[in-house]
Amino acid sequence: MKIGIFLGNLGNPAIYYPKLAKITGGVTASIFLCQLLQWQAQHSYSGEWVKTNSTEIEKATGLNQEEQEFARQQLKVRSLLKEKLTNPNTDTLELWADIDAFEEKLNNFWTPNPADIITQKSRENNTHPVEIFPETSPPNHAVKTDKYFGQPRQQIAVAVTPNYRFSGPWNSEEELHNFQRALEAYAKERNLGFGNPSGWAFKIIDSMTKGLTSTFWEEFIAGIPLGESQKVQRDWEIEPEVPYPAFEEERIQYYVHKGEPLEAAVSKARADLRNPVLGNDLWEGFLRKCDRLADDALKAKNLGVQTPYLPPSFTEKPQFTKESVMKKLEAIAPQISLTPSTANTLSPRTLVEQQESKEKESDSVVEAPSIELLQKACKTPMGRSMIEKQITEHPEWGYEIVDGEIVESIPF
Repeated sequence: MKIGIFLGNLGNPAIYYPKLAKITGGVTASIFLCQLLQWQAQHSYSGEWVKTNSTEIEKATGLNQEEQEFARQQLKVRSLLKEKLTNPNTDTLELWADIDAFEEKLNNFWTPNPADIITQKSRENNTHPVEIFPETSPPNHAVKTDKYFGQPRQQIAVAVTPNYRFSGPWNSEEELHNFQRALEAYAKERNLGFGNPSGWAFKIIDSMTKGLTSTFWEEFIAGIPLGESQKVQRDWEIEPEVPYPAFEEERIQYYVHKGEPLEAAVSKARADLRNPVLGNDLWEGFLRKCDRLADDALKAKNLGVQTPYLPPSFTEKPQFTKESVMKKLEAIAPQISLTPSTANTLSPRTLVEQQESKEKESDSVVEAPSIELLQKACKTPMGRSMIEKQITEHPEWGYEIVDGEIVESIPF
């Protein structure tokens, strides 16, 4: 086949200028713009919009719909194309190429660079070209950047003073050491260091070296026990940190009635009364309750009641001490003891004698206590658990617990 016939069968060629690709944003945008300019030139009025659709554009340029959309986007970004949709239900477009903006971009593109002119003239004169540098040249070394991690943090040099000593209001190292020991003892007593009293004492001393004042130091040099001047007596306390017994017992009974064990109820009640805000609110409520009880008691007395009712929390109770509790426990079970072990301070001979005496005691039969005595001890949760343990360890007593009562066990 001859080349002329072959090219004739392909149809009319589309105009394309390769240099326009840098101005329009690509080859497809250049082809699209050239075709639009050709259609626009066929109109009698240059400002008239070109009505077309994607099918006609593809037939004239060979660009499919995706390529046309990309080309139109590139031209609109560069202000070379304006378009509007005539009917949303159809794909008819009205397009118009901005010839003035296109001409301005062509002029800017073809204007020679001054540096290129100087280089061209120097080549003609066989001289070295003049190099033009910006005002601030970039550094020679490359800086590594990472958008996720950034630059590594520079190390901070810390000046260390040799033979550093704490400087404060103390007059000697001995006085400082005594103050430190007093702080550690205070922290152990109040459990302020949370297992590390020395660390807590260090924070106090270190803050004093930075110029801060400390009430603990003022108490130390005055000979007052640490923390004594910082105590505050609240309205519900008979002395600092000691609440009224009836008020404390009332809060304990509150947690007991909620189902808390007695030990947990005491701990929670005392923690509440150490809180200034909560303690003040509870104290106001307690006073109102006392006022109402007093009014009811006065009315009862006027009616002839000799002993008006008062809650159990207002009944005077003996103080619980380790000695008083131990006497009661020894009366029930002599082998129970809460005293610390003295085995470390006994001689080897004493230990042997103690072991022999324990063996003799184990060989002898322990006299069984009476049921009445054991039943009295079971009235408290702690006493009940201890009696249950004793009955289990001594089956020879012949006792057992049935429905919370201690009875003699039946052997058959």
